Amino acid sequence: MNPIISAAELTAELAGARPPLLLDIRWELGGPHGRAAYERGHLPGAVFVDLDAELASPPGAGGRHPLPDVEAFGAAMRRAGLSAGKPVVVYDGGIGWAAARAWWLLRWTGHEEVRVLDGGLAAWRGPLTAEEPSPRPGDFTPIPGAMPLLDADGAAKQARSGLLLDARAGERYRGEVEPIDPVAGHVPGALSAPTAENTGPDGRFLTAGALAERFRALGASEDAKEIGVYCGSGVSAAHEVLALEIAGFRGALYAGSWSEWCQDPSREVATGPEPSA
Repeated sequence: MNPIISAAELTAELAGARPPLLLDIRWELGGPHGRAAYERGHLPGAVFVDLDAELASPPGAGGRHPLPDVEAFGAAMRRAGLSAGKPVVVYDGGIGWAAARAWWLLRWTGHEEVRVLDGGLAAWRGPLTAEEPSPRPGDFTPIPGAMPLLDADGAAKQARSGLLLDARAGERYRGEVEPIDPVAGHVPGALSAPTAENTGPDGRFLTAGALAERFRALGASEDAKEIGVYCGSGVSAAHEVLALEIAGFRGALYAGSWSEWCQDPSREVATGPEPSA
C-alpha cells in the first residue's frame, strides 16, 4: 500500500463503498495545542488525536516523546473508532511530522491500512466542519513489532556498521544551536539528512524517484536490511521513515532520539559537519 494519499484520492475514497477513518493529528512543537485548531475546522468525520497525550508517554529517561504505553495507545485508537481491517488516513496541519508519528505507531502495532494525507490540511480542497463526530468504539488490538525499532545501543551500532540518518535541521546536527535539548551535537557516525528535504515548497513529498535518489546519495542501497533514523524526540524521524518507505527503503526508528541519547553522559557526542568528530 502506498503510505501517502493525495487530497483528490481521499475525496474519492470518502465517497466510495469503504471510506477510511480520518484522524486529525494537528500538533506543533512549542506551539498552541492542536485541539483548538481542530475545533475551528476539520475534515468532516475526523477524530482529533492528541500527540502528547495519546501518541507518546510523558517525557523522561526515554526522551521528550517516548513511545506510548501500547495498551493505552490501543484504547485511544479504539475510542477513535478504529477496528481491524478499517482503512485509516491521518493528517496534520501540513508539515507532516505529527501525521507520520501516528502512521508509524499504527504500522508498528500491526495496522497496515494507514496512509498520510500528502500535504496535510493545506492540500485539502473539500469542506471543513466544526462538528465533532461520536464514533462507535472499534476493536483494534495493537501488536507491536511490525516496524523496526532501535534503542540507543542499536542506534550506536547502526551508526558504526550501517547507515544512521539524523533528521533534524543541519545546524542542530552540527551542534551550532540546540534550542530544545541540553546538549548540542549528533550521534557519532550519523549522517545529516534534514526532514525538510523530503518535501517540496508545497509540503508534499517529493516523488518516489527523487526520494530514492536523495537517500542513495546518502548511502542507502536496496539490499540493505534497514536504515536507522532519529531526530530530536522521535516525531520528525517518523516522517523520514515514511519518506524512506515511499522511496522503497526500510527505515528503523530510534524513538528516543537525541533527547534520550544526550541525557546519558557516557554516550559520546559529535559536533561539526562530519559524521564523527
